[in-house]
Amino acid sequence: MDSYLVDASSFCGQADKVLVPAGEPELIEIVREAARESIPMTISGGRTGLTGGSVAQGGWVVSLEKFQRLEIEKGRAIVGAGASLEAVQTAARHTRQFYAPDPTERTASIGGNIATNASGSRSFRYGSTRRHVLGLRVVLADGRVLTLARGDKVDFPVAHIPLPNTTKNTAGYALSPEMDWIDLFTGSEGTLGIVTEAQLQLLPEPADILAGVVFFPSDSAAVDVVEAWRAIPGLRMIEYFDSNSLALLRGRYAEIPPGAAAALLIEQENGDIDFWAEHAPEDSWFAASDQDRERFRRFRHALPEIVNDTVRRRGYLKVNSDYAVPLDRNLEMLAHYHRCLRELALDYVIFGHIGDAHVHVNILPKSEPEFKAGQDLMLEFARHAVELGGTVSAEHGLGKRKAHLLALQYTPAQIETMKEVKRRLDPHWLLNRGNLFPVECG
Repeated sequence: MDSYLVDASSFCGQADKVLVPAGEPELIEIVREAARESIPMTISGGRTGLTGGSVAQGGWVVSLEKFQRLEIEKGRAIVGAGASLEAVQTAARHTRQFYAPDPTERTASIGGNIATNASGSRSFRYGSTRRHVLGLRVVLADGRVLTLARGDKVDFPVAHIPLPNTTKNTAGYALSPEMDWIDLFTGSEGTLGIVTEAQLQLLPEPADILAGVVFFPSDSAAVDVVEAWRAIPGLRMIEYFDSNSLALLRGRYAEIPPGAAAALLIEQENGDIDFWAEHAPEDSWFAASDQDRERFRRFRHALPEIVNDTVRRRGYLKVNSDYAVPLDRNLEMLAHYHRCLRELALDYVIFGHIGDAHVHVNILPKSEPEFKAGQDLMLEFARHAVELGGTVSAEHGLGKRKAHLLALQYTPAQIETMKEVKRRLDPHWLLNRGNLFPVECG
């Protein structure tokens, strides 16, 4: 049972029982029994989350790992909630199509991606998961099943809640009058219904993709080009690595130029290598082959792996941010991160989706006082992001670990509006208790 009670952030929980239904009929029976007995259910998938969203705090764990349907058609994939992102991307590639959302953790389940409205590095061009969901099959808290298509409207009144002026947001429910059911369930962190199956949009594979890791002699040199590069045709990714990130990566990649103090990872569809030869430093890396692009992907994804390993060895929970700000406050927020972290002399790395004004701060505490200082600083960063018009969660969700941040972004009245939707679909608060809101029963 223990493996079902911890996520990738090392957040732990407890449960009375772990249930692994073989399919939807068995799941419906479990849900109906839980409703009769008022037993809370926590829905589990790949358990790759970073916010405790899939970690039970009592009741039952219901794992959808056996929901593995995967059918590829022209323009869409029909996918069970337990299928992995990697399985979908691999199957689509065999038909010369691709699934645009590209979260870092490829073993994450599709159900988890939908629950958190995950995005990843390609969101710069293609947006988050919500944009690519064509249909859903959802089991409600009383055992009823909804089969939903894009365009199906919610059948009860929904108030409008203003969204931050960011390209990404997954904090709370994105509510608006006459909204789609799909938009309501996507990003709701399993608190409104259990997604068992999805139809996902697939796009034609580009004829050519140019990838590069562009190294810079200073952090300012890297961030200064971001705005200029934003308008480059076909660019679908701009990922940032600060100097501390490169220092960690040098343990695995000795070929990183010794004078590099920052880097940007880029991908461009139908790119022009002559353009990059003119605009990038000579010691940068470029590739057009699948093999080399995969090497760059591993380079990008190695960093969070190293960070997670470092934090575990030091014996602390991961202290990290998922905040995004409006594009015109991008560099201001990044400078604020660096300044505050250096003032406290904390061990940290900053990397991620700078093209979306959404970089991840990861603090690597070496002592209990540093862990506490890191937590306090993350709270200050969240407040500052909101002051700049941003969000406290751009792609990971809030789960249980970060549910307290919801009140920084929304007013009490707005949060109450979200709770009204929760009560309508799950009146006894049985689904994923503790995610987003404090526990309510009744």
